[in-house]
Amino acid sequence: MGELPFFRAQSASHPDHLWIWEKDVYVDENHRTWLPIGFERDDSFQVLMRQANVPLGEAVCPSQTHPYHLPLMWQLYPGGRYRDSDSNFWLIVYHVQCNGMEDMLLERLPDPEQE
Repeated sequence: MGELPFFRAQSASHPDHLWIWEKDVYVDENHRTWLPIGFERDDSFQVLMRQANVPLGEAVCPSQTHPYHLPLMWQLYPGGRYRDSDSNFWLIVYHVQCNGMEDMLLERLPDPEQE
């Protein structure tokens, strides 16, 4: 019986910032590009961010992105979470790197003022 290759996922270091560059493309402080996929899950909203090298077009101004369902920027905060440009907090559910592919799943935390 042939052996299957063993793939090992590693924890990856979180980007300090993610800024929107153009629709559906974010750039981190190291000029790496991230592609978001947002989806509703149960009573929460999650975004899968996949680091992928894509050619960048011209950067857009924030006013050119509206209406847009994702924040314009995320900033890393202590406690394994991000704060976005709309002051929402996002939990880092996981952030792994496997075979050169990096995925980070973010979940928007409930606004304490709306509970």
